[in-house]
Amino acid sequence: MTVWHVVLVASTATLALKLSGHLVPAGFLERERPARIADLLTVALLAALIAVQTLGDGQALTVDARVPALVVAAALYAVRTPFIVVVGVAAAVAAGIRFVG
Repeated sequence: MTVWHVVLVASTATLALKLSGHLVPAGFLERERPARIADLLTVALLAALIAVQTLGDGQALTVDARVPALVVAAALYAVRTPFIVVVGVAAAVAAGIRFVG
């Protein structure tokens, strides 16, 4: 199986999964429990992505300048700082730590 076969199979599976979402009745999605699960699942997946991208290095955990930058970003979000400011300050913190050490 070539790379193109894998790409085509993955694309077809993704399209089928997206289309199957339209088969779920709207009334089911408007109930309280499924709506709450969908909201919490989105947050959990985003948190997992952030953790993997921040701490992951192949099969190992890495603690470097990204960790303090993430902590600073979380603190700025806690005080409701605008997104562009959070990104800029977190990038500056990571760059400063890398420059120093």
